[in-house]
Amino acid sequence: MDGRNVSTMTYFIITGISGQPSFQLFLFLLILLIYLITLGGNMTIFLLVCLDHHLHTPMYFFLANLSILDISCSAITILKILTSFILGDNTVSVFECLVQIFAFLSLTCDELLVLAAMSYDRYVAICKPLHYHRVMNSKLCVLLASLCWVCGFLESIPTFMGIFKLTCYESNKMDHFFCDIVPLLKLSCSDTSFLQLYILTVGVMVCGFTPFVLTFISYIFIITTILSIRSSSGRRKTFYTCSSHLTVVICLYSSLVFQYLRPTSSINLGSSKYFSLFNIAAVPMLNPLIYSLKNKDVKAAIRRRI
Repeated sequence: MDGRNVSTMTYFIITGISGQPSFQLFLFLLILLIYLITLGGNMTIFLLVCLDHHLHTPMYFFLANLSILDISCSAITILKILTSFILGDNTVSVFECLVQIFAFLSLTCDELLVLAAMSYDRYVAICKPLHYHRVMNSKLCVLLASLCWVCGFLESIPTFMGIFKLTCYESNKMDHFFCDIVPLLKLSCSDTSFLQLYILTVGVMVCGFTPFVLTFISYIFIITTILSIRSSSGRRKTFYTCSSHLTVVICLYSSLVFQYLRPTSSINLGSSKYFSLFNIAAVPMLNPLIYSLKNKDVKAAIRRRI
């Protein structure tokens, strides 16, 4: 072990976003505000889809699933940060840390798959509008959503089993603000080469690259169809129907690429915190804002409910 102090840990100490005490109150209020906006916005979208029959369409069905994922992801990450601020307890047991990593990876994979399903819905709506209601029927929507949820959790099981077998750590201080797989691998003194290879190949290919390719292919056909429309107003109107989804896809994939798509040896944990914060806080908060501010149907449903 090269003389390093290694041992089997029973808990980790989460260092937090910033070590400067003068920023703690500001960070707490900022994260609390973000969490309340995220919770309120996504709950509003979910309830609108459930209560307003005008939103009982495939696109809003998948949007409701996306809202549940955003709420769940915020609950296992941001809520833990707020609890640590209030209680002053930055410790977390190893088992709780591993469960948090598993849940976060699963929900992230679920979200990418749901976005891929939404891109297919937009492809059918724009490229095959006459067959839309026949293709995107309720049975297919439920099947696609179920596959997204199940595949996301199944894909994360091998990664969870791999980190569960890590036997020793150089320190119990995790330089992060929640339990994430990258800082955990940084702390481990076990051989993580196979696990890193699995994450960068199988994990990225199944969880990240596959839904990205499906989304990319859908938008190739969508853009081709839009460009074939002769009138500029028709092109703008058609592109407007998928602009919200495209914006969400770009935000999520950009944050994940900068956060995870690098070898752990080259990742600076200090800069990685900001990408993580954007991923777990800003993206779930922006999703309902993007869909509500840019979507006439959602704004009309809000007015009807009010």
